[in-house]
Amino acid sequence: MSDAARRRSARRTLLALVLVGLLPFAGSWLLYWLWEPDARVNYGELITPLPLADTRAPAELRDLRGKWVFLTVDSGACDKHCRRKLYAMRQVRLTQGQNMERIERAWIIDDATLPLAQLTAEYAGTRIVQAQGSDLLSKLPVATALRDHIYLIDPLGNVMLRYPRDADPSRMKKDLTRLLKASRIG
Repeated sequence: MSDAARRRSARRTLLALVLVGLLPFAGSWLLYWLWEPDARVNYGELITPLPLADTRAPAELRDLRGKWVFLTVDSGACDKHCRRKLYAMRQVRLTQGQNMERIERAWIIDDATLPLAQLTAEYAGTRIVQAQGSDLLSKLPVATALRDHIYLIDPLGNVMLRYPRDADPSRMKKDLTRLLKASRIG
């Protein structure tokens, strides 16, 4: 093989090595700019954060700063759907094991009805907050009806996640587990 042929072969090999090395960068750049994933990892719907400090939220909610908080809004009469939400919040919290102390539950009562003593005993540990006419009720982001959702408030006091009506507790658990693992606060 002549010197010129060896040089051409070496140049081709060098060019091939450079191209192979650049392919991952070019591929990642193209994916970043041209491809938008269809699926999300989270089950709850991420919402534009609503800082509780920007609302006239009841003091009982502001006192929970530093904890993750499941929040639901419903009547003090608490129908079947309300009870399912309270049950889901309690059970998801219990599934977190040693991290459950980082999580609080709050039930905002949006009318003048007081819950039955039996119900408050069954969901002991849930903060019951009378908030009829509160500014917070008008500012919470709603997809269908305010009483349909369970909200998640981060330790900094931002309402940041909304779960749909009849949310799946096992999928809520996965969201919360990921958040607690990634969070350095609360």
